[in-house]
Amino acid sequence: MFKHVASRPVQRRTVLKAGLALGAMQVASPFVVKALADEPVKIGLNDPLTGTYAQLGKNEQIGCQLAVDEINKKGGILGRKVELISEDSTSSDTGVAVQKGHKLIDRDKVNFLLGNVNSAMAVALGDLASQAGVLHIVTGGHTDAVTGTDCHWNVFRVCNTTRMETEAVGKTLIDKYGKKWYFITPDYAFGHTLQQGFEATLKKYSGTEVGASLTPLGATDYSSYLIKAQAANPNVIIFLTAGQDAVNSLKQAVQFGLNKKYHIAGAQQELEVLEGLPPSARIGTWVFEWYWKQPNVPHIKEFVADIRKRNGGKVPTARHWFGYVSVWTCAHAAAGTKSLDGHKMAKFLQNWKLPPEIALMPNEPFYRKGDNQLMPTLYVGHAQEHGKDDPEDLFVVDQEVKGVDAALPVAETGCKMKWPA
Repeated sequence: MFKHVASRPVQRRTVLKAGLALGAMQVASPFVVKALADEPVKIGLNDPLTGTYAQLGKNEQIGCQLAVDEINKKGGILGRKVELISEDSTSSDTGVAVQKGHKLIDRDKVNFLLGNVNSAMAVALGDLASQAGVLHIVTGGHTDAVTGTDCHWNVFRVCNTTRMETEAVGKTLIDKYGKKWYFITPDYAFGHTLQQGFEATLKKYSGTEVGASLTPLGATDYSSYLIKAQAANPNVIIFLTAGQDAVNSLKQAVQFGLNKKYHIAGAQQELEVLEGLPPSARIGTWVFEWYWKQPNVPHIKEFVADIRKRNGGKVPTARHWFGYVSVWTCAHAAAGTKSLDGHKMAKFLQNWKLPPEIALMPNEPFYRKGDNQLMPTLYVGHAQEHGKDDPEDLFVVDQEVKGVDAALPVAETGCKMKWPA
């Protein structure tokens, strides 16, 4: 019934108001129902609120809170109020992230776990959530292993795999800009798997890797890496940095004048980074995972307006969307099963399509059965200094790529899903 309501051609707010009250009906004594209603459904967000990825984590938190507020206005989850509990994982200390994950699961008794931006943390939290049997939605950790070699039955991911991003943009870079590439790569799981994905592209099309520099998280001086890149004389310099690291590295690349000699490109790019760059450094070919300006997609305008109210007037980024989708995924899983049982909800989400008012993109994104990876639309395009009609329109979408076309088949991801008895 819930799926039928979500698929009717009505406005986003109307659909949301139809809401999760459908899951509120319980067969129990009035006293049991009242006791349960007094206990909130707890969603734990484990994300960086300090450090290199702080802005990304904070924007995911804003998206989560918008969804929580909407859900509570419609009666909560299973008739119970929803509470978001946030913990700062830091941007680079996986030990702290795991410690905070234990707190959320063991002490706060969260019903759902969300996070993390940092890929290594996302893998570690997936292991932790699996041991506890808690449904875990990875918001923004991209490394392939999350839904690949380290996949778990209870771990679902909203953001793309790194391989999806490199597959989406790699052929374009080969065809338009040349086959000799140099990599600027953050030295941890996210950067490593992005580079591996691009190396697979080079191999496929007989390209050449002319060099690579591994950079630490939180680096402020990229001069030595950029000098090495220039000496290698590539056709394309591939920047795999993210967050504040991406701002620092791209800004310095323009100061060195590298953009005048070589094409600047990468896989994942984010509006937070483009906003943090001077206009002259808003350059290059990239992949966006969600974009706020999609005139022909239903419900976008309302979502943009809702986020603007919470985001200092700024338009939403993919990170807001990640948080928003993650919370609504939890809510729909509970409503669809009339349960908070992790096993039942994980089964429900196999091949489950996001309803249009949550998807906010074309091509009906869904969680793929077999690896629990969302199959969204990827947006390949180029950065621009300023939008023609809107100063916040800093990315031009040149091509939309279906997730199923960019993703490796489940059999090639390394995921060996093991379900509990």
